[in-house]
Amino acid sequence: MTTSGTAARAARGAYLVWGIALFAYAIAVFHRSSLGVAAVDAQERFSAGASVVSLFLVLQLAVYAALQIPVGVALDRFGSRRMILAGALTMAGGQLVLALASDVPTAIAARVLVGAGDAMTFISVLRVVSLWFPGGTVPLITQLTGILGQAGSIAAAYPLVALLHVTSWRTTFLGAAATGALVAVLVLVALRDAPRGTTAPPPVDAAELRRRLADTWRESGTRIGLYTHLVTQFSGTVFALLWGYPFLVVGQGRSPATAAGLLTLLVLVGMGVGPVLGRLCGRWPLRRSVLVFAILAMTVTVWTVVLLWPGRAPLPLLVVLVVVLGTNGPGSMIGFDYARTWNPVERMGSASGVVNVGGFVASLLTVLAVGAVLDLLTPGASTAYSLDAFRAAFSVQYLFWAVGLVGVVRHRRLLRQRLARDGVVLVPLHLAVAARLRGGSAYR
Repeated sequence: MTTSGTAARAARGAYLVWGIALFAYAIAVFHRSSLGVAAVDAQERFSAGASVVSLFLVLQLAVYAALQIPVGVALDRFGSRRMILAGALTMAGGQLVLALASDVPTAIAARVLVGAGDAMTFISVLRVVSLWFPGGTVPLITQLTGILGQAGSIAAAYPLVALLHVTSWRTTFLGAAATGALVAVLVLVALRDAPRGTTAPPPVDAAELRRRLADTWRESGTRIGLYTHLVTQFSGTVFALLWGYPFLVVGQGRSPATAAGLLTLLVLVGMGVGPVLGRLCGRWPLRRSVLVFAILAMTVTVWTVVLLWPGRAPLPLLVVLVVVLGTNGPGSMIGFDYARTWNPVERMGSASGVVNVGGFVASLLTVLAVGAVLDLLTPGASTAYSLDAFRAAFSVQYLFWAVGLVGVVRHRRLLRQRLARDGVVLVPLHLAVAARLRGGSAYR
């Protein structure tokens, strides 16, 4: 076979394996979103209030975040195939328990299982991407993974809800459990950790795993990835996941249809922006922090205008807010690209796990802080939150933006000092762009 034929075959194999891994991630997103779209039915089934149902989400996110580093270490030890398989079976088990649950404690246990299985999936898929695609292509494929995986939330929002309304709770979530079993079968049959001929890392003992985790944490490339994920992800996630809809409907007085349309726009913007950021990271890998700062500056600026606007914000301003928040998810993926490029392959899983902690911990804490401030400023158990209460509540974001910015700036400086010691000199940004457009190098 010719060299070009071999390359084409390898490319087809990479996309096939990625397709299986991507499907597993999309189903994980489906499981993650399934209870949220069935919240009203859950309140009726378990005789629970809205606060109890929201506890399901908080615990699920907490489990997801808490398991990222242990899962990352296990990923380096066992590989993507085993971890994605374990995640699929764990989420299927969680949905099975939820289908049969009739009380709140059992339902909570079910969502903990879903959170645990979900935690095993995404960073395992990223490891598949890193090992099957050439380095320059990885940022784009990573962005596409994050974007296309959100098809799972669409499946939760439409087919699952439709099935729930025409059948029953038990039938619907038994069907959801069956999707996990389907993923497990596909992973067993078609997913491989790395291309044929790739040397598998030798097994290591617990002491070596601890040493690798310590090295991963000391690596400034991992730290800048963590703070990048934190500073770019949490605002859009909190808005889309829980507090955006109440803010738009209760605080800003928009109709439910308008609020739903704005949240849909947020997802669509992310789908459009992701590939662009992936291309830019591939072309200018040493300028990724510029993209991070740009996304952060836009996010802080538009939120500041919205929060300081006298009275309710006009619809065009809310559209701008949603468009900017749509860049947050794709922006957070830059954090994983830092982890990939500054860590050796044997630490890739643990590095991705550390990065993934940043945004989800910030999101979880922001969800709780916004709710606490709203409750503090709203009399009794009312949910008729005032616009001023929402302004105060969303102001907690500035604390996390400050923490993330300081972390990115500090570790960016350390990485640039290391590059300077290695003889890599970054030219001014405008000259780098001009050089690239002329087909030359962005560095000297």
